[in-house]
Amino acid sequence: MRSLTVLALLLSPTLLQSQTPSDPSTQPQPAEAKRIFGIVPNFRTSPTLQNYEPLTPKEKFKIAAQDAFDRGTVVLAAAFAGESQLTNADRSFGQGAEGYGRYFITSYAGFVIGDYMTEGVFPTLLHQDPRYFRKGTGGGLSRLGYACGQIFVTYGDNKKVQVNYSELVGNSVAVAISESYYPNSRDASDAASSLGMQLGVDMASNVLKEFWPDIARKFSHKHN
Repeated sequence: MRSLTVLALLLSPTLLQSQTPSDPSTQPQPAEAKRIFGIVPNFRTSPTLQNYEPLTPKEKFKIAAQDAFDRGTVVLAAAFAGESQLTNADRSFGQGAEGYGRYFITSYAGFVIGDYMTEGVFPTLLHQDPRYFRKGTGGGLSRLGYACGQIFVTYGDNKKVQVNYSELVGNSVAVAISESYYPNSRDASDAASSLGMQLGVDMASNVLKEFWPDIARKFSHKHN
């Protein structure tokens, strides 16, 4: 965890610079679209750190519920279920509609548990903020690194940058729970693979949230 602490210290100026008056990201922002491309949930994105106010436990669990039961999460679970069935990831599930149903239920349950653990339970217990705070300025590589780094660091309710235990520990607990309801015995390798997939999905989501305003503007210009 020492390396994660160092990473948090390195990224903390990047997070805090969004509070300076000269930063365009501190100016009034339009309301966030609730979905990216009309599918990917975007309920926990904040365009700025200006006038930061921590979330209440109720607000954190509301975000978790919005993400967990959004149509985008259902679509994502359906896609992962299809991929698992094609690769015959768990032979005990079988094939056909019944097999797909089992893959879908386990996949979706994993996402729901993960959302509640990383956005509701652990952020409340650890007093951390589950929101993604967009950088919005700087070069593309800088913003990409920032978005990926938010998997490992987050903003606490005390306004300080912290190691993102809510994401790391929360997803680890979610994987441990989800692995328990597979009919076949699962080993450490399966758990590590599931954890890596979950962190990868969250990281990709952060990248989309960071660059979504740029993408939306380009689509708007083309439409005009």
